[in-house]
Amino acid sequence: MPRESKAKKRERAIEFCARMNELYPQPTPALNFANPFQCVIAVALSAQTTDANVNKVTPELFERWPTPEVMAQADVDELEKVIWTIGFHHNKARNCVNCARMIMSDFDGEVPQGMDELQKLPGVGRKTANIVMNECFDKVEGIAVDTHVFRIAHRLKFSNKKTPGDVEKDLLSLLPSELWKNVNSQWIRFGREYCIARKPRCDECPCVDLCPTQISLK
Repeated sequence: MPRESKAKKRERAIEFCARMNELYPQPTPALNFANPFQCVIAVALSAQTTDANVNKVTPELFERWPTPEVMAQADVDELEKVIWTIGFHHNKARNCVNCARMIMSDFDGEVPQGMDELQKLPGVGRKTANIVMNECFDKVEGIAVDTHVFRIAHRLKFSNKKTPGDVEKDLLSLLPSELWKNVNSQWIRFGREYCIARKPRCDECPCVDLCPTQISLK
């Protein structure tokens, strides 16, 4: 099979995003939150677990500790009891409290809106920062690469890189900036409904003609 040119790959990636817009014209966040602080916490908790698992624990979590001011005073052991069903709950509980404390001490109680400042918060990496900026402040500086985005980018051969950060760089180079905003939320839906990790539904996929892999059709 001949090597695909960068221009052809870009055309294919843009067409894929166009189909995502048709499939999911009004994408909504998979995580439940009511304000930027809760968004930070929910996305940070979602590492190494599912959004569904996070949504099961955040109602009680945010009822008891709804703001950084309140969570900064939380007992880590008490908070850990609320989130114990999700992975890495020891570290995540500690990060939640320390994150709230830093927001209070370093940012006057307000979630920072910049990429660099957000990544200073305990438990917050580039993926979380991208999502918070996008969902809460309508600022788009990149694409949040989670497991779904990573998998789809590889199957569609938009990237062959090994880390989320490098996959993000490849996607940013392929897609015009006006398409970045909805990639994460739309591709998550697509990854759950069609491009499933273990058994992709290639025979029903509306984008199968754009996919060089077509795993389940081989």
